[in-house]
Amino acid sequence: MSAANTQAAATADATATGATGATGATRRHFLKATGLAAGGLALEFTLPMSSAVAQAQAQTSTPGVAPTGAAPAGEVTAWLLIHPDESVIIRIARAEMGQGTLTGLAQLVAEELECNWANVRFELVKPGANRARARVWRDMGTGGSRGIRGSQDYVRKAGAAARAMLVSAAAQQWAVPVAECTVDSGTIRHAASKRQTTFGAVAAAANKLPIPEDVVLKDPSQWRIAGKPLKRLDTADKLNGSLVYGMDLRLPGMIVALPKACPVHGGTLVSFDKQAVLKMPGVRDVIKVDDATIAVLADRFWQAKRALDALPVVWDKGPNASVSSASIAAMISEGLQGDTPFVGNRQGDAKAQLQGASRVIEADYGTPFQNHAPMEPLSATVQWTAQRCDVWAPTQVAEAALATVADAAGLDITACEVHPMRIGGSFGRRLATDYLAMAVRIAKQRPGVPVKMMWTREEDMLQGRFHPVTQCRLRATLDGQGRIGALHMRIAGQSITSFVNPKAITANGDATVFQGLLADSPEGHFGYEVPHLLIDHAMRNPHVRPGYWRGVNTNQNAIYSECFIDELAHAAGKDPFEFRKLHMAKRPKHLAVLQAVADRAGWSKPAPKGVFRGIAQYMGFGSYTAAVAEVSVKDGQLKVLRIVAATDPGHVVNPQQVEAQVAGSFVYGLGAALFGGNTVKDGAIAETNFDTYGVLRLYDMPAVEVIVMPSGGFWGGVGEPTIAVAAPAVLNAVFAATGKRIRQLPLKDNDLSKA
Repeated sequence: MSAANTQAAATADATATGATGATGATRRHFLKATGLAAGGLALEFTLPMSSAVAQAQAQTSTPGVAPTGAAPAGEVTAWLLIHPDESVIIRIARAEMGQGTLTGLAQLVAEELECNWANVRFELVKPGANRARARVWRDMGTGGSRGIRGSQDYVRKAGAAARAMLVSAAAQQWAVPVAECTVDSGTIRHAASKRQTTFGAVAAAANKLPIPEDVVLKDPSQWRIAGKPLKRLDTADKLNGSLVYGMDLRLPGMIVALPKACPVHGGTLVSFDKQAVLKMPGVRDVIKVDDATIAVLADRFWQAKRALDALPVVWDKGPNASVSSASIAAMISEGLQGDTPFVGNRQGDAKAQLQGASRVIEADYGTPFQNHAPMEPLSATVQWTAQRCDVWAPTQVAEAALATVADAAGLDITACEVHPMRIGGSFGRRLATDYLAMAVRIAKQRPGVPVKMMWTREEDMLQGRFHPVTQCRLRATLDGQGRIGALHMRIAGQSITSFVNPKAITANGDATVFQGLLADSPEGHFGYEVPHLLIDHAMRNPHVRPGYWRGVNTNQNAIYSECFIDELAHAAGKDPFEFRKLHMAKRPKHLAVLQAVADRAGWSKPAPKGVFRGIAQYMGFGSYTAAVAEVSVKDGQLKVLRIVAATDPGHVVNPQQVEAQVAGSFVYGLGAALFGGNTVKDGAIAETNFDTYGVLRLYDMPAVEVIVMPSGGFWGGVGEPTIAVAAPAVLNAVFAATGKRIRQLPLKDNDLSKA
């Protein structure tokens, strides 16, 4: 790497992942300007603490740089830096993609530290540094709504341990008992002697003290920073334009690479005629990336794009070239019948009860492929040499990304680093690392040259990791009291795990298929008591590659179960809300959120003229959620007017962020239910841009009222759970308005004129 490129890379790295203050200056620049690199407090917390870790801690004072000796594996927490000017740098290992995890984790650390929140800054951790320190920052993955709940324990301990060390340092200087000292907003006081000092003043002394092995965490009722609707730490750089997303990165001498793969998943490359485009302005080369992919290299994006569009390419689309949505649907539909070994929830003998029943209520539902469709398509910037590979990229799984980069680079993992960039939307797509391997393979063909690989919108749409396509057949009986006597829920369709991690498939199939439908899972258990219940899965995997799409399987599972529960309420002649309550005596938390939305929406009172209501509840990602939707349907045109939503995630770190996430999840969930949906034609995804793949527009967004009602005692997720109740609440309201049950999504493909 040249000196100029080294400096540019350092600047890009600092801009992308460095701590920022109110002025937007990077932490690297701040340290150079103020001379604070030495003499601050650098704390690495491992509980319990070992001498090896303490030694490794002492060897590192530069953020994100691994020590000369690696720390041993153990139960670890985050790093924390305190400078003499009272600035507090909190290191964040999870990805930030708009959900507010960064700020929430910082609040938890700051709460236990009892620092001045105005002094808090942040810095993102690199996976190479984490690996070199024996994963001192633990899991760096961000998915499954686990960013905060998966880290909360050890990051809080980091703050508590730091506070104890700082107080001990002050007490030693004053020769007073630690128990007589108090802390408030970064100031340590000794009331009897009327002395006080600050964190910054004792940081260097505290750094020499042993880290306490046992710390007591605050009860959430004592929180003053956590639990409050504080402003996000990363808002200013978004507003002033200083934030560098992955696609924004610029390095001296950088070229752009636009890849194109066979549009049919599983197809291969036959040939391409690069001579047809090499003389176009700015075009450097056209290269083969792998057996299914080529890439155009050019000076600028649009130069590469024009050449890519003009490039003659011959594909072998393989045996899937004739596959269509209809043929996929027929294959999946076959799975709705017969037996399957994959059972998620079994109570009693539902099959026997249904076989002998005089009346069986039955319905078939279906949900299509869905594209992640983030506003920022996939990208990665790579600089590869035979000795070193650096990648700047947005990713949800930094450690897996590093492993992928090292493998593709053909280098030892210690010679590679992934510099995490802020993410312009992801929704699960960047849990996969396919695009990083592709970017490295391209850069290897231009040693020493920074190569920014960018996917066009069309390529992003065609080569996605799609929300799985499934169907569901539901059959039930009602007893003499109008309760559910037996229920069989057969899901047929695609398994994500069978594609992304086939070794995780067990004799009982893919456990994630049954999200929210299991008997006693803390992640999401079925919300109703049914004496005879059978929920099973017939795996049918088409060739279109699936992936984890925000909300994963809770989305369709909630549609299937909550819309059918509504059908059963109608068959029983009961109010949908009251019918649900009949089956929830042993599900108090499910019932609590359901009751909350019913009360807020005025369910017991008639809706305004022309307004119709639907209700739904579901548990997913460890949280309880419910919603009431109000809609109108005029001349066959649907308008979602209002949604009242409730969520109980156990604990709430930032109420404002929770409310924003709930509203944002409805944007995603409603967009998919109303307008989304991918079709397959001639083996390929037919929708290649937003002109054919619908998303929710501002005009379509309803008013959203959020009830945040943490009951304590557990840590649930926030970013995904409420997606599940958006669609079924609206679909149930559509039935109330039209008398029609919409059982196949997206809703735009259905006739909404009254029955």
